[in-house]
Order: sequence, then C-alpha cells, then structure tokens
Amino acid sequence: MARGHEVCLQSWDKWAPHAEREGMTFDQAPEYEVWPRKRALTPYAAAVRAAQETVGVLQSFDPHVVVGDILTVAGGLSAQIDERPWATLVPHVLPTSEPGFPPYSVGARLPRTALGAAGWGLMRPLLRRGEEQGRRELNGARERVGLPHLEYAHGGISRQLALVATFPQLEYPRRERHPSVRVTGPLLWEQPFDEVELPPGDDPLVLVAPSTSQDPGHRMLRAALKGLAREPVRVIGTINNREPASPLEVPRNARVVDWLSYARTMPRCAAVICHAGHGTVARALASGVPVIGCPAAGDMAENAARVAWAGCGISLPRRLITPRGVRLAARKLLADPSYAERARGLQAWADGHPGGTLAAEELETLAGAERPG
Repeated sequence: MARGHEVCLQSWDKWAPHAEREGMTFDQAPEYEVWPRKRALTPYAAAVRAAQETVGVLQSFDPHVVVGDILTVAGGLSAQIDERPWATLVPHVLPTSEPGFPPYSVGARLPRTALGAAGWGLMRPLLRRGEEQGRRELNGARERVGLPHLEYAHGGISRQLALVATFPQLEYPRRERHPSVRVTGPLLWEQPFDEVELPPGDDPLVLVAPSTSQDPGHRMLRAALKGLAREPVRVIGTINNREPASPLEVPRNARVVDWLSYARTMPRCAAVICHAGHGTVARALASGVPVIGCPAAGDMAENAARVAWAGCGISLPRRLITPRGVRLAARKLLADPSYAERARGLQAWADGHPGGTLAAEELETLAGAERPG
C-alpha cells in the first residue's frame, strides 16, 4: 500500500477490519467443511471449488499479480486458470528437501558429517513416495480446473516467484535452489494493542509467548512460571485470549496478561520462550532477542532446530518442557552471551534488509512481465 498499489486481501473474515484499516480491499475466502471426511469435501476438492470461485474475484479486481500462501492452493490455481502471473508466499523456512537433509518438521538439525547425511539419505525413498502422492493429488485438482499436469513435485509453489519470508541465516545451505526462490527476510505485522504493565524491577525480562493455536492447557506457560519463579529474572507471559481451564500459579516475579504487543515488548527482553511458531521466532530475532523454542506441532520443531543450528537460541524437546527443563534452558541461554550476540546479528541484518520492501520489489518485477501463455 505504501508504494501506491491497490491490494485485495482474500482471507478469513476475522481479518477484514485489519485489511480495511490498512486501506486494502477485502474479500472473504470461500470456506468448506473438510472434516469429518464422510460428510465433507476432501481438501483438494475444496481447493478446486475455491479456485473456481476465486476466478470471479480476479476478473473483478483485475490484479497484475496474484500472491498465494503456500498452504492455500486455490490462489495459485485461480491465477493459472485466469492466466495471471502468480507468486507463492512461504511464511517460514523453505520446506522442500534435499539429499542429506533431515525430513522437514522432525526437528533434527543439519548433519555435520557425510555419515550423518547418508543416514538421512535412507529416508529419501519414503519422502519421494510422499512427494509423488502430493503431485498426483495436485494434478487431479489441476485436471478438474482445466490445467495441465505437472511433472515435478511441490507444484503448489510457484516457479515464477516464491517469496521465502525468513532469515537467510535460518536456511540450510543447498547445493542448488530454483531460480524463482527469493529469501526476503521476515514479513512482520501485528494487530494494534495497548501497552501492558511489566513486572517491576531491573532483572532480565523473559517473555513467555505461547502459540495461538496449540497447547490449550498452557503446559509451556505453566512450566515457565514454575521453573523461573525463583530465578533472578522477571517474567511476562500471555495467554493469547485463551482462558486456562484451571487457574495459573503466577509467582511474584511474573505477570500474565491476556494479550500484548510483541513489537513493543520483545526489544525489552533478554529471552523469549515460545512454541517456535515462525512468526514469533522471526519477531524475536528481528528484535535481537534469543529464543528458547518449545515445539508443540507442525513446523515448530523445524523452526526450533534452525534457531539452535544458527546459534541464536535453544531447542527444547517436548519431553523437557517441564519446570526444570525450562529453568535449565533459561540459565544456559542467559549465561552465554553468544546467543544474544547472534540474535543481534540477525537484527542488524533485518534492519538493513526490510522484508516487506524486498518482497514488494520482487512482486513489482513479476507484475511487469508479460502474462504467461
């Protein structure tokens, strides 16, 4: 918007006020029941229907380029149906594998030896079968909307432009990368929120930032509150507007709030304890703050592993997300200045490489190209 473009956001209606506040046009995304399977559409059947409906939105808004989230197949399909340039937004590290890499999301770090790489290579046949199944299912959807089959895997990622919105320092080195891939740096946004009162004192401030979608019992928050109760730190935690089923025990050195601004709070912190969702990790590192990642599900284990590999934080496996485990991890991180130094290095990189600007420039270049076909 700041560059003078008209933008239409298609998403869940929850985001309409935020999009309109920023001056965007908003369109509610099609929604279909995909669970339970006996009474609902399969995910790709839902994507086909959504893509067909979205074509009308494209023809009405007439964009020069379409950007679809990697998890939203319909955007890319509709752009191809309507023969428009399209890009994929990958709001985390690039999930495609490479020989020698551990499988994405298992939480394993890049092997340091040829033997370790060979060990992970034994998984390649299984991974290829999964990729081939995904290719067949996507091609089935493409056929239903009149698009040709693809001969390669990961066809939901645009080969015109893939914007990988993470730090390059979190990307494992690859032998080769498709020329359409651009690592822009993180794309950071948060909804406005008022200031909150922090715990008093001068001890290092630790933010406990749970996932908004995982850990409904607040296991990580409870472990952090108990584990850090007698440590020389101040703790600010949030429940993200999800009331716990049983009361939290909040020690004297802590405060728990319903919601807070990460952008304003994280720069004041010495550490961030989180489930390692990419948005929280990226915000912490862009603030120069090291991370203790306590993965819960999805890509969180991968993000925590990348943070540990890059030396800007610690990955705490699920079995160690206990008061003692969190306490020992916090002691280790706060006692070793190298974690904060590396986090500040990522902050300096982010300050000099604004992700939104780099992504916008790439989209402008793509939009200026001739339409495919």
